[in-house]
Amino acid sequence: MQWTRLVITVILLALGTSLQAQVQDIPEVPANLPEKNPLAGNQTAILAGMSQFRARCADCHGIDARGARGPDITEVWASGRTDSGLFRTIRLGVPNTEMPPIRGDRPTDDDIWRILAYLRTLAAPASADPAKGNAQNGERVFRTHCASCHRADGRGGRFGPDLSRVGLSRARSTLARRIRGAVEEFGRGYEPVTLVAPGGRLVHGVKKNEDLFSVQIMDSAERIQGYLRDDLKGVTNEEKSAMPAFDIAKLSQSDLEDVLAYLGTLRGAPTAAPIAPR
Repeated sequence: MQWTRLVITVILLALGTSLQAQVQDIPEVPANLPEKNPLAGNQTAILAGMSQFRARCADCHGIDARGARGPDITEVWASGRTDSGLFRTIRLGVPNTEMPPIRGDRPTDDDIWRILAYLRTLAAPASADPAKGNAQNGERVFRTHCASCHRADGRGGRFGPDLSRVGLSRARSTLARRIRGAVEEFGRGYEPVTLVAPGGRLVHGVKKNEDLFSVQIMDSAERIQGYLRDDLKGVTNEEKSAMPAFDIAKLSQSDLEDVLAYLGTLRGAPTAAPIAPR
């Protein structure tokens, strides 16, 4: 009996330590966060921010911040983002994307402001042209043509990436090229794959995970399926994106402008604040 109690006590202490560590590891935003970057225009801060950006961010966003695996972030201010909002994005990350939260005290708050001060020097100016398109009709077109695969504003499918923030992180010209089919690359977790299952049945989907022994995909019906490689007759990594091209015959230029206008109104699906374990 005493041995059992000792084991239970050790387990409870371990759990308590783990929960405390998780609470301490939750990123925090300063309560008095300024709306404007306090280091904007500071040449020393800009140079330091350039070094920080290249060390921490350029692998995903490109050395010129115009996008690589991650989005082009030279357009964020032109799309309506604020200094304080961008600070929160860097500190807290973006749920369900490759943009992670910052845990611990590195980089510091001042480091984040330095990075933003540097990025401000690369920022594209706001367009003088009035925004084109009817966002209300664009939402209708999106629900008709896109929502079976993509979520936006908390509704839609999960076969393709969530587009609730794409209007903030991608230029209209980039989105238009993607929709028309001029861009073929695909993000991590959405690599198209074809499996040859036992009996010769073809299974098409996007790859979610794999190792030396197995592969896990989501099929077009949004079902997650796992297969042992030894049971498969073939695994083909497709080179063409699973997203169809919407040429002018499928999507008029007017409807395309409306969809872009709708995506430009989105500011990300609402997310709940982290809840500390009790």
